[in-house]
Amino acid sequence: MGVQAARSRALAVLRVRSRALAVALLPAAAAVILVAGGATGHLTGGVWDALRWVVSGLALLVLAAAVAVALVVARARPAVTPTVTVDEESAPDLYGMVRDLADRLDVPAPSAIALTPDCDSWLEDRTHPAHGRPPPAPEPDGGTLPGGPAPRRGDAAPVLVIGSPFLWWMRVGELRAVLAPVVAGTGPSAHPDIAAARRFIRGLDAAAAVVSAGGRRGPLSRAAYGGLGRVVRLLLRGCRVHAAEMERGVAWAAAERAQAVDYGVRIVAQEQVGLAYAGWDRLLTRVALPAWRMGRWPARLDVGVVAALTELSRRDRLAEGFASRLGERPACDLLEEPGAMDEAVSLLAARLFHGGPSGASPDWSPVGWDDYPEEVVDRTWRTDAARLHRVLDALGVRRAAGLSAQLAREEAEASVTGAGAPDAHPAAVAPTAGPAPDPALWDDRALPLLPLQPPRTGREILTAHVTAMVCCAAMDTAGAVPGLDWLDGPSLLFDGVRAADLAPSVLTLVETGDPGPLRTWMTELGIRPEKPVRLV
Repeated sequence: MGVQAARSRALAVLRVRSRALAVALLPAAAAVILVAGGATGHLTGGVWDALRWVVSGLALLVLAAAVAVALVVARARPAVTPTVTVDEESAPDLYGMVRDLADRLDVPAPSAIALTPDCDSWLEDRTHPAHGRPPPAPEPDGGTLPGGPAPRRGDAAPVLVIGSPFLWWMRVGELRAVLAPVVAGTGPSAHPDIAAARRFIRGLDAAAAVVSAGGRRGPLSRAAYGGLGRVVRLLLRGCRVHAAEMERGVAWAAAERAQAVDYGVRIVAQEQVGLAYAGWDRLLTRVALPAWRMGRWPARLDVGVVAALTELSRRDRLAEGFASRLGERPACDLLEEPGAMDEAVSLLAARLFHGGPSGASPDWSPVGWDDYPEEVVDRTWRTDAARLHRVLDALGVRRAAGLSAQLAREEAEASVTGAGAPDAHPAAVAPTAGPAPDPALWDDRALPLLPLQPPRTGREILTAHVTAMVCCAAMDTAGAVPGLDWLDGPSLLFDGVRAADLAPSVLTLVETGDPGPLRTWMTELGIRPEKPVRLV
């Protein structure tokens, strides 16, 4: 029933295309009638001759505009998700599992598998010529045809995009259960009407992107792009409701088909999807982002999300049973070299969410989790503390006053914000060898595509710098050490225990100018604010 509903909506989308074609051909049809009438002697005279010329000229203009719109829609490059392609040689077990799943669902197997640094999975059509040559068609036994002509692009199955956190956190059975409804979607995707409707809509979306990118040229160009944009937006409005209902029908059909495969396991696995999303978000915003700001990118983010989720399971009583899952086979075992793939996905995450360059350099290099406290936490704190000292010197505040000084705060906020706080990414450099994001999917001018957070306010930056100064004093005068909390990021450790209540004390100083709570906190821990600290 879902497929029939999706097909009905697909036909409605195609009818929009047909109506647009009919409107474009209508002046030409009228011109043909007038010309034929004049040739046969039925429509003659001054009025008919003038009308014939006017309608013929209008028909030529409309046809030229229609051809231009059709060419833009056909040649515009549809947007695709930046991913890391997983070759079959690097993951034969994963490809085998997906093909077995497709056989059980009685649907075509995906043409390829790719990973993305996101907690989601979907099918993506990459049959447009700009996306590269499609992979060879699979044989019935799961192999590939060794020779012969390449399959037509319209016949290629979509690519299966898998969120990398799923591979590292989920067990093999859980991943198979979660992917079942996704893989089942290749069946409706192969229907000619649904495929044609999707290609038309993707072409319109790509044409709309072309219009938005090319409308800032000369007056003639702006007029042409403006007319193109109006036509494209009109067609998209006509297709919007039908396209949404079509995709809803496809999803319904895929879900119905997938109920016969691992349905009970899928119910349990869906809990892991929500848990993985929570841990991945905390890892990116609290752990990865500080490293990216310092020009370092954690090279094992997916390993980190396992540690973060294990810590979350330990802290949350509702998740106590989740840690026992770690004894089962993780889905990342389906990869031949999970470490290399994790590194490629981690670099992709840095580019997507922060805008970092495509490879390593002295200003942009990978960092391991064992080195994170020293290379990221300690370096960040000392760099911020040095910047804060420069600001205090510029404002005429004596260093001897140290942290006990009450900062007139607005000036400090403005000064620290303009002193080079690390919210920008370094310049791009040449890519490195090994697994890497697909270069054909990139437009570096648009990075970062998905920023994790808005730019920090002056008060937030000042709070971070005061906190860094306090932590440097604690390390140099009270024996504290930098640490990494998997859920909260950089942390200050006293005798292996995370220091508490620092953030509220710093906020009180920054927001109200009252140093009392912070001074009390430092005195209780033996921190000497009057002593010098080592800065970078």
